[in-house]
Amino acid sequence: MDYSLEEKYNLIVQGINGEISKNPIQIVKKIMHQPFINLHGPEHHFLDGAAFLVAYKNTGGEIDLESALEELKSRTIKMPGAMCGLWGICGSTTSIGAALSIIHSTGPLSGDKFYKDHMEYTSGVIQEMSKIGGPRCCKRNAFLSIDSAVKFVKNNYGILMEIEDITCEFTGWNLQCIHTKCPFYNSAQK
Repeated sequence: MDYSLEEKYNLIVQGINGEISKNPIQIVKKIMHQPFINLHGPEHHFLDGAAFLVAYKNTGGEIDLESALEELKSRTIKMPGAMCGLWGICGSTTSIGAALSIIHSTGPLSGDKFYKDHMEYTSGVIQEMSKIGGPRCCKRNAFLSIDSAVKFVKNNYGILMEIEDITCEFTGWNLQCIHTKCPFYNSAQK
């Protein structure tokens, strides 16, 4: 079945409703296996930040999850696919950057610590991605973005989300997989 991006976003919200995990990687992987999620695609621009927001809330983060997800939807629906190759910025990283700005209520005129912090997070992840290189992989970039975000909020705000050793479950489907150059490569999935 073909889904519009808006339909995918709504299905993502349905899939994470009632989620109790404090581990955003577990949350994101669960949804990544759903038939409405492509191996690569702009649905990750919402999914990755949404999984982060849910885990943040479940860890004790004080946010109105429903309104945060609605705001994240409105921001990320504007991001086109293939941003990594065409714009030089990853949609997953910008999704979590948007989630952080929603959590901290920052905007373009904010002069607080959070404005700086969010730029520090996104630029750090993009730097890590640049070391790995391409071609694009929405799963690898999601794992990098989320893993970095978990470490970032722990170090900067004392938020202790759960995290795991991440291994990719999608290698066998990705014809452009970079295999051992990927930090999440799982040779058993080859």
